[in-house]
Parts: sequence; C-alpha cells; structure tokens
Amino acid sequence: MKQTQISSRNSQQGAALVVGLMLLVVITVLAISGMNTATTELALVRNDQAYEDAFQAAETGIEMALSQGQFATGGATTMTQTPSSYQNIATTIQFEDSTMVPDKAFSLGVGSGIAAYHFQATSQAEMLRDPGNTTDRDSSAVHTQAFYVVGPEMSAL
Repeated sequence: MKQTQISSRNSQQGAALVVGLMLLVVITVLAISGMNTATTELALVRNDQAYEDAFQAAETGIEMALSQGQFATGGATTMTQTPSSYQNIATTIQFEDSTMVPDKAFSLGVGSGIAAYHFQATSQAEMLRDPGNTTDRDSSAVHTQAFYVVGPEMSAL
C-alpha cells in the first residue's frame, strides 16, 4: 500500500500549481481593470457634480439679480457674487426694448401711458477646482432669461 502512494506522488507534474498561478493572474487582471473603471467613474461623477454646481449657481445668479430689481433702461447692470473661493457668479441685466402693452394684456390698453420694458438677464457661473490655477476639472455654465417689466411710459425707468 505504501508503494502506491509513493508512485502516485512521483507521477504528479505540478499541474495544480500552474492552474493556480493562471487563476491568480486572471483575478489580478480583473481587479486592476475594476479599479481603473472605478477611478474613471469617480472622475466622471466629480465633473458632473462640478457642472451641476455651476448650473445651480448660474440659476441663483439670475434669481438674485431679478430680486434686486435694478432694471435700468440707460444701459447694462452687472452684479458679481463670490460665495466661496471656488465659485464666481457674474450677472448682467441688459435693456432690450420698450413696447406698448397690447390692448388685451391689460384693461388699460394701448395709449394709456403703460409700457412694457424688455430686459435680458445673463448669468455666468464658474466652479474652480483649484482657485488661481486653470485645471481640466473647472466647470462653467451660462443662463439667459428674458423678461419684461410693466410700468408707466417714460424715457427712463
């Protein structure tokens, strides 16, 4: 019986070692590939979050500018905000045109001395990953909104 065990040990050629090493190589390649994919996805999410922050900041810039009520027919009004060192917001309100109010829009009608003053608000927001340095991770968004203010007809609002 001892003869059989000794001869079967001698007949093994190390196939289990080779198969085990091959499986370890395959698992290592899969792990490295998974780490690279995860790193790429994290960069995509970080970029998307920076753009979303810039998008929301531009919207906030327009809302803040409209709430200030600084509408001048003589030229553009510019407001800047710096909520943090990573964020810059610049909003401009530009006078476009003055028109009479259509007769069906208001009970006073055309010729009543009421005019519609048309403006365009443009807000540009920047999200800086590293303030002071330009990086490929910086993000910006521009939003434009047209609106009009109804008021008495006059040369300047």
